[in-house]
Amino acid sequence: MNQYQAEEEVLGKAYDSRLMRRLIRYLAPYKLYVAVSIILLLFISVLQLAGPYLTKIAIDRYIATQDISGLSRIALIFLAILVVAFFLRYLQIYIMQFVGQRVMFDMRMELFSHLQEMSLSFFDKNPVGRLITRLTNDVEVLNEMLTSGMIAIFGDIFSLIGIVIVMLWLDFKLALVSFMVLPLLIYATILFRQKARESYRAIRTRIARINAFLQESIVGMPIIQIFNREKKNLGKFERLSHRYLEACLRSVFYHAAFHPSVEIIGSLAVALIIWYGGGQILKGALTFGALVAFIQYVNRFYHPIRDLSEKYNIMQSAMASSERIFKLLDTPVEIKDAELPLSIERIRGEIEFKNVWFAYNGRDYVLRDISFRVRAGEKVAIVGATGGGKTSIISLLARFYDPQKGKILIDEIDIRNFRQKELRRYLGIVQQDVFLFSGTIEDNIKLGENKINFQQVKESASYVNADKFIKKLPHDYQEDVRERGSLLSVGQKQLLAFARALAFDPRILVLDEATSSVDTETEMLIQDASAKLLQHRTSIVIAHRLSTIKDVDRIIVIHKGRVKEVGTHQELLQKKGIYYRLYQLQYQAEKGKILLN
Repeated sequence: MNQYQAEEEVLGKAYDSRLMRRLIRYLAPYKLYVAVSIILLLFISVLQLAGPYLTKIAIDRYIATQDISGLSRIALIFLAILVVAFFLRYLQIYIMQFVGQRVMFDMRMELFSHLQEMSLSFFDKNPVGRLITRLTNDVEVLNEMLTSGMIAIFGDIFSLIGIVIVMLWLDFKLALVSFMVLPLLIYATILFRQKARESYRAIRTRIARINAFLQESIVGMPIIQIFNREKKNLGKFERLSHRYLEACLRSVFYHAAFHPSVEIIGSLAVALIIWYGGGQILKGALTFGALVAFIQYVNRFYHPIRDLSEKYNIMQSAMASSERIFKLLDTPVEIKDAELPLSIERIRGEIEFKNVWFAYNGRDYVLRDISFRVRAGEKVAIVGATGGGKTSIISLLARFYDPQKGKILIDEIDIRNFRQKELRRYLGIVQQDVFLFSGTIEDNIKLGENKINFQQVKESASYVNADKFIKKLPHDYQEDVRERGSLLSVGQKQLLAFARALAFDPRILVLDEATSSVDTETEMLIQDASAKLLQHRTSIVIAHRLSTIKDVDRIIVIHKGRVKEVGTHQELLQKKGIYYRLYQLQYQAEKGKILLN
């Protein structure tokens, strides 16, 4: 079991004061609503106490004396109390559901805002499914606690206290007789709580394992199918589901046993009341109406106890969810803006790396003492073997990560002195693996930027040759690209990425060249788009095919995290070093492909 599964399976205390104090902070903006809800619960509890007492009055004063008019008045009062209690209950539930939804909204906004501030290293370590669970399931569990747990407990407590006071006031001795069964009730409740905790832990554990297995299986479906693993995976899913079913049935058994046990204990209390109270009636020490009222109060006494046992599970689940949510919120933001960031409206675009060392895990350096300068308006290519550190250079330039040593400068200013938003506004990055959002072609080019109008979108697409395929789509710029652009080819997505970069008009452009998996015609369109996009900008090209970067101003060769060679295409070939060997290998490989074709 990995650490993420273990975290999903954590089940804390039913009440944790530290967590509860933090949760109450979210109720602070709605404290008036919460106060009104508690007051309404108090009134509802009082109205519920009135019913049995009105029954006593009806029997002793009016039924015994055959006073029909008095009995009618009591009936009308009883009906009025029921109507008022209905409206108060409706209002109380509506208020708390409103508060619960608002708190969920506030919490989700805080979580999502925090996630957007996190550096890429955070997302490298945390699975997407786990983060989505925090924003959905865990927040929903807290809503259940706020609406059906924490505040509703006040109503149950008010009812219990009120019932006990009224019973003692009506007849002290009869009340003590009815309370004789309380030790049995307390024992049953404690036993149920222990068993329910065990079963609930098992349910959480097993559903976490099912979720982990499902996420892995859906993401890895191509591998499952290509290696004919469907039957084995189905068998494993069946075993996991069966264990989950067993845990759920065990929980059902404990609930099914507890509720009848409470009913039996309540019936035993009623039997004691009838036995003792009946004797008191025969002696003339108790009225018949008081006996009936006692029986009704005892029956109502056990309802809040059953509710409290249910709320135990809600509270326990909420404490576990809140602990996971607060752990996420307490995760520090690694990449922060400077306390007094610089604000520069325009930059020239000069880039300099000064003795930069970088490791993703803080130990194994992928970049070692990297130093180079890119002049404003210059076109520079970075080449090297896979894993040499090319992409890491771009990630550091965009400040997705910070280096452990050294500095990165733009126009001789350390990029840590820029606001991250301003820094990234100057940068345009066209990645090898283009990401498209669900939405239209237009949406994916302008990305919600209101300053970019539809005419600019069309001009950008036309300039980089993307309009050639866009116009062939049924709804051209309003065509829905679906999730991750599933209906578009690799080359089409690449052209859209060029149009997006051009529409935002960055001063510095980073191009992660990717033409190896497209046809010849699309490759020509992409190369033409690249050439247009690189004009009049400081440009860095991560080159995979060396034949496409002959015309850049300089080439930087990265090998094992270090700058090994710098020069033009011809200069590096004449050196007959690393670049020369890479070029010869690619030339031979491409020549072999041509011969095979």
